[in-house]
Amino acid sequence: LPVPEGDINTGRAYEAPTNEIEENLVNIWKEVLGVDRIGINDDFFELGGHSLKAAGLAVKIHKFFSTGLTLGQIFEASTVKKMALLIGEAQEKEFIPIESIAEKEYHEVSSSQKRLFIIDQLEGDNTTYNLPSMVMVEGKLDLVRFKKVFTEMIRRHESLRTSFKLIGDEPVQTVHDEVEFAVEYGEATEDKLKELAKGFIRPFDLGQAPLIRVSLLKINPEKHLLMFDLHHIIADGVSSVILVKEFAQLYAGDELPDLKLQYKDFAAWQNRFNESEEITKQQEYWLNMFQGKIPVLNLPTDFPRPSVQNNEGDKLSLKLDPKMINDLKKIAGEQGATLYMALFAVYNTLLFRYTGQEDIIIGSPTAGRQHADVENMIGMFVNTLALRSFPEGSKTFSDFLGEVKDNALLAYENQDYQFERLVDTLDLPRDVSRNPMFDTMFVLQNMAIPKLELEGLQFLPYSFETKGAKFDLTLEIVEDEADPRLNIEYCTRLFKPSTIERLAQHFQNIIRNVIANPQVRLAEVEMASAMERRQILQEFNNTGAKYAKDRTIYELFEAQVEQNPNHPAVIFAEQQLTYLELNRKANQLARVLRERGVTRDSIVGILLERSPEMMIGLMATLKAGG
Repeated sequence: LPVPEGDINTGRAYEAPTNEIEENLVNIWKEVLGVDRIGINDDFFELGGHSLKAAGLAVKIHKFFSTGLTLGQIFEASTVKKMALLIGEAQEKEFIPIESIAEKEYHEVSSSQKRLFIIDQLEGDNTTYNLPSMVMVEGKLDLVRFKKVFTEMIRRHESLRTSFKLIGDEPVQTVHDEVEFAVEYGEATEDKLKELAKGFIRPFDLGQAPLIRVSLLKINPEKHLLMFDLHHIIADGVSSVILVKEFAQLYAGDELPDLKLQYKDFAAWQNRFNESEEITKQQEYWLNMFQGKIPVLNLPTDFPRPSVQNNEGDKLSLKLDPKMINDLKKIAGEQGATLYMALFAVYNTLLFRYTGQEDIIIGSPTAGRQHADVENMIGMFVNTLALRSFPEGSKTFSDFLGEVKDNALLAYENQDYQFERLVDTLDLPRDVSRNPMFDTMFVLQNMAIPKLELEGLQFLPYSFETKGAKFDLTLEIVEDEADPRLNIEYCTRLFKPSTIERLAQHFQNIIRNVIANPQVRLAEVEMASAMERRQILQEFNNTGAKYAKDRTIYELFEAQVEQNPNHPAVIFAEQQLTYLELNRKANQLARVLRERGVTRDSIVGILLERSPEMMIGLMATLKAGG
C-alpha cells in the first residue's frame, strides 16, 4: 500500500520540513511524542501533547537550540512551522549543564528532600510517603539474573544507596559506596497475596540505606508477585518509570552506559539556582498571586476536624466513561486548553458548589525536571504548585476555563520556585490541623508507563490496598484512552465512604453538564443526580403530618412537653434545650410580652439569627397571642 499523504492522527496533508530548524524540531517532537511521521503543519496537542510533554519539549528545545520558549509560546505556536519561526527569532538563552561535584562524606539536600525529611522527623513511622508498585510475573523467571538486575540498578543510581541525617540543624544526604541489599523471597497462595502485599508496605528508616525494598513471592514455578517500594525522598513517579525501563533492559542483557551525573549533583545545582535572578523574578510572581488574605477551604465534613492533622485515609477508585473524558478534551481543545485544565476547572466548580467560596487554592504537583540533564536520573524532583482560582458563580464555565488556562501557564513558567520557600516567605499562621495553604490536591496522571515486555515473561498490573491520606482530599484522574479512572484519596477522620462516593458522582455530573453546555454559569451547573433531585424536592420535602385541627400550635407543643419533658427539643452547635426547658423559657418571655401590651393578633417582629433564642421567641409570641 502507498504511504498515506495526510497524517492519520490529524487529517492534515503532510508537509515536510523546509529548513534545518524545522528538521531538528521535528526530530525533537518525535522523541517527545513517540510519533514517527510529523509534518510542519501538525499540531503538537492534536498528536497527543499535553502540559507535561510541553514542559519536556521546552527543556529539549533549550538544550538543542540554546534558546528558550515559554509554555505559553508553545501553546500559541503549536505547529512545527510556527514554533520554528519563534526559535529563529528568539534571543539566545545559554544552556548551562549541571556539573558533577566532588565526593564528600555528606552532601546538601534538595528543597523537596528537605521538606520530606522534616515531615518524617515530625510524623515518625508511617508509610504516607512510600512509593510501592506491584506486578504479577507469569513465565519462568531467572532468579539469579533477577537479583543481579536490582544490584546493578543500585550501583548505577546513587539515590538508591543514599541515607539522610541531621548535621546541626540541617538535613544532609550521605552516598554510600556499598549497601546491604537483599531481595525478600517467599512463597504464597493466591488467597494470602493481599495480606502479604499489605504487610510488605512498611515504614523506612531514612538513616539507613538503601531506601528501596524488593520482594518476590512465588505462587507456582511460573507465577510470581513482584513488589518493590521506595521512599519518596529518593524517587518520584518518573523515577518509577526509569526503574521499570532499566529493569527490562538489564534483564534482557543490555549494557547501559554509566551515568555522568547523579542526584547529589542536581541538589547542589538547584541550591545555587535558588539564589539566582531568575528565581527572584519567579518569587515576585508567587508573592503577587498570594498577596492579601489567604483563603481556607471550608469543605463540609462528616466528622469534626481533629485538632492535629491526621493521615488516616482510604481511597475510592472507579472507572470513568472514556467518551465523556474524550468529549471534555474536545471542549478544552476548542479553547486551546488541555484536558488537565478542563478537569481542574471542573474540580474548582465542584468545590465552589460544595462551599460557596469563590476564592480557592488547590495544590497540584509538577514533575520538576526543568533541566535536560536530569532526564534519566532517579530522584525526587517534584514541586507542588499552589494554584489559586476564582470560580465565581456569575462566570460561564467557558470563561472560567480560559482563566484556568492562563493561570496554569503562568504557574508552569514559574514552577522552579519551590513550594517550601513560598510557605516560609509568606510566613503564614500555622494551623496544626491543616496543611499550609491548601487542603486538597488535584493530579492528572498522564505519564506514559512503559510496558514490561520480555521474552518468555508477561507482566500484569496487580492492584493492592494502601491506607493513608496526605491531604483532606486528593483527586487523581488517570488518563487512559481505554480505561480512564478516578481515584479519590481522603482522610477517614473527616469523611465517610458514602460522602466520597457521592462527591465522585457529582464530579462526573458536572463534567457531563459542562460538555452539554460550556456556556452554563458556574452557579447553575447541575451537580445533583436525578435521584438526588427527587429526594430533595419530594422525599425530603414530604413533611406533612396529621394533627388535631381543634388545637393551637402551642397547645400541641405543650402536649409534647407533658409526654417527653426531658427529650431534646432544640439542638444548636454545643447548646441543647429539652421540651421542658424550652417551655419554661417561652412562658417567661410570653408573660413579659403580655406585660408590654401584646394581645391576640398583635404583630411582633423578631430579629434574630437561627438559634435557640429564636425558637424561644417564636413560641413565646404564639403563647402571648401574637
